[in-house]
Amino acid sequence: MGWFTRLKEGISTATKLKKETPDGLWYKCPECNTTSTTMKVGENFYKCPSCNYHTRISSDQYFNILFGDNYETVFDDLESYDFLEFTDLQPYTKRLEDARRSSGKSDSITVAIGHVDDLPLVVAAMDFSFIGGSMGSVMGEKISRAIDLAIEEKAALMIISKSGGARMMESAFSLMQMAKTSAKLTLLAKAGLPYLSFLTDPTTGGVTASFAMLGDINFSEPKALIGFAGPRVVKETIKRDLPEGFQRSEFLLENGFLDFIIDRKDLKETVGKLLNMMMQRHS
Repeated sequence: MGWFTRLKEGISTATKLKKETPDGLWYKCPECNTTSTTMKVGENFYKCPSCNYHTRISSDQYFNILFGDNYETVFDDLESYDFLEFTDLQPYTKRLEDARRSSGKSDSITVAIGHVDDLPLVVAAMDFSFIGGSMGSVMGEKISRAIDLAIEEKAALMIISKSGGARMMESAFSLMQMAKTSAKLTLLAKAGLPYLSFLTDPTTGGVTASFAMLGDINFSEPKALIGFAGPRVVKETIKRDLPEGFQRSEFLLENGFLDFIIDRKDLKETVGKLLNMMMQRHS
């Protein structure tokens, strides 16, 4: 185990960039270069105590912030399958095995149900440590079932996005999840149940182009990268310099794509207020 760990910005499926929480005894902030103990970072909602930089955290840690220990995960038996027998630098089956072993997750999204302020809430949270939080057929199915569960329990739905986009190893089957999840959300709307979309760093590709931007409320953590193509690709395509802070959550808020930005320490309180405001007819 290393003495120092530095979380790097950007989107990559390289193993060294997949860690979602600081490892080792010390943590060096990539934003301000301040060194803190990992314990102090953890006690501060996994944020830099010096500059408030929000590190990437796992689905379990978001569940703990929202629900404490009082929640139940569901649909954990669903796992991705290499139905295309896809191979690039290594077989897809090997990538899946490695991702399950390193992340401790069955896929790139986990669904849980619990209560916030005594109101029921279904949360689907992504794990960037599982192949970059990529969207495959299992992610689409879990979101679909999460919507069914929310309707059955008369609960709100919250999706916590953290993804590099569609999973190329599943080809068109991955892209189909954009339409599947977007269409399925109409059932939640018809049931009069709220959908909260929480975008964290990074939220890109097909996830951004579908359900991540369809919330009744779209909100984000500070300085999260949010967009379809990455800034480098956009710059190379349009052959122009990009505005300062392009595709960061503050830029999106200023241009009307987000409703608000929230500090992680205020997440539970804010979600509770939203649920109390939006769930009155179902309480």
